[in-house]
This record gives sequence, C-alpha cells and structure tokens, in this order.
Amino acid sequence: MRSSLMVWLGLVSLVAVGHGGEPETRIPRDTLPAKLVLDTVPLGLDTTHSAPADNPVTEEKVRLGRTLFFDPVLSADRTLACASCHDPAHGFAGRDPVAIGIGRKRGTRNAPTLLNRAYAAKLFWDGREATLEAQALGPIENPLELGANLSEVVERLKADTAYAKQFTAAFPDGVTAANIGKALASFERTLLHGGTRVDQFRIGKIAALTAPEKHGLWLFESRAGCWKCHSGANFTDEKFHNTGVTWDKTPADLGRYVVTKHDADRGAFKTPTLRGVAHTAPYMHDGSLASLKEVVEFYNKGGNKNPNLDPLVSSLNLSEPDLLDLVAFLEALSENRVGEP
Repeated sequence: MRSSLMVWLGLVSLVAVGHGGEPETRIPRDTLPAKLVLDTVPLGLDTTHSAPADNPVTEEKVRLGRTLFFDPVLSADRTLACASCHDPAHGFAGRDPVAIGIGRKRGTRNAPTLLNRAYAAKLFWDGREATLEAQALGPIENPLELGANLSEVVERLKADTAYAKQFTAAFPDGVTAANIGKALASFERTLLHGGTRVDQFRIGKIAALTAPEKHGLWLFESRAGCWKCHSGANFTDEKFHNTGVTWDKTPADLGRYVVTKHDADRGAFKTPTLRGVAHTAPYMHDGSLASLKEVVEFYNKGGNKNPNLDPLVSSLNLSEPDLLDLVAFLEALSENRVGEP
C-alpha cells in the first residue's frame, strides 16, 4: 500500500515537565493531521517502495504506531518517547548534536530524520539494520536512548486496556515485541516528504524556482557534484561515504566499519536524504555543523583529508554566491509541500 502524510513541520511543541525532583519529560505533542493519508505518494517521489509481505500497512497499525511514537511508555523511566529525538517540528530529526537519552545520557550520533525512510535500503548512520521494523525496536533497549527492556515494555502494554485493544485490532496475536516494531514501522512508512517547488520545476513549471534556486540546482547537478551521492528521487544513493567529518577527533567514529569490519568502510556513513534538510539542523552524523551554509562550505573545501576519504569528495572552488545559491536550492527542496498532487 502506498503511504503519505501531510507533515506540517513547525506545528509540534515540546512538553518539558519536571516537578518535585521528578525526571524531566521531553515529549513533543502530536499535532499532526488527525487522519493520515495512506493511499497517495507526493509529487517527485518514487512509487516503488512497499512494506514487507508480513507487515502490510493498515490504518489500525498506523494509528497504533503513531500513538506509541509519542508515548513515553516505551522508555525505562517513562520520560522519553521516539518523538523526543525524532521531533516532527524538526523534520522528524534531533535538535541536539547527538541524541540525549534517559537520564540526560549523551549518545554518540545525531538522530537522523525519519522522512522518506520507507525507501531506505539500510537504517542507522552505519546501516546496521535492514528494515524499519528492526530499526524501530533498537532505541527501546539502547541504554543511551530509551533504556528499556522489551519484555517489560510488552508487559506494560498488555496491562494497559486501551493498548491491548489497539494491538488486538491491529494484529491477530496482540501485544508482542515484534508487533511493537511493526506498528512503529507502519507509522514511519507514512512519513513521506515531496511535492516541493523543486519537484514542480522538474515537471516543467519553470517559474516554480527563483533564479538563485535554479542556479543552485544547476550547481548541484554539475560543478558541485552533489548528485554523485545525493542522487535519485530521494536525493540519496543509500550508500556509505567517508568525508572525514570526525576523522580528526579521538576516538574517531569508524561508522560503517563497525558493522562490516572492512577497512574500506572506516569512517564511512550513510548518505542522508536531502528532502526536508533545511528543518533538521545540526548536520552530519555527529551534529558538528550548525547550518546548511557550514555544510556546503565543508564540502567546498573537500571535506577533511584522511586515508579513507571517498574519492568523490574533493575541493570544489565554488564562490561565495555559488554557496548561497546551493543553500537556496536546498531550502526550496525542504519546503513543506507534502502530499500535493
């Protein structure tokens, strides 16, 4: 089933509660559209993505996954939800350089956007999971994230009459750890971003982009070489590249190498989608770059030199006006035109 969601960025406010020594609760309110659209794909996106055969998208699963996404019931101390790190008002990405988990524990990487992850070939910055179902469960037991125990979470949900009813409506076998992952994944498959002015331009509406934005697109597809990694309808090749972002830090994050143990993968990280990118600062896997201007400047200088630097990364020699036009293009690619025909 094709899925899409009108993701109205900027409409979700953060709840922070902490009284009498109680832990602070950091959970965005769910102010997404009341009904999520499951049968359309926004302009510009590929229509070939699909859910796995054992987890077709249904309204019941999406509704359940959405409820779970905003509920602190999945965290050990009930202070955080998935939405705490994947904030809908922030492009479903993290506001902090690295994710902040229960007890204010600092993670090691930035929480990436969930937009268009329905098209992902590999999940997480290092690609350690292949399905949204597995990705959704990982943070629940990660001690630096939600820090819970899945078996205990299952018992919590079974003891909750409302949740037990929702799970029974969505799954024949009710509350299980696998079904938690399936419900969250079903909701995530509705988070599609497309229909921007860039997409309008690409179907012949020349006036959809300003002159600087058109020039930025031309640079993206020519001299700047951005398309070499940020390719296709979702502006990502879904591959892993070393650009030297943290190579000068000790200890260096080895990225994809941790998964494959291949020397060529040292310091390589997943190419993120650029759709919605203007909403998801800070940037890079460690959140070390605060703005899109800093990102294009980083690539203009050719990244950080290291023995594993990807050969696709080199100095670009773009002018200051060129860099500003690239940023303008990326901002046009991020406008909230989700779900338009």
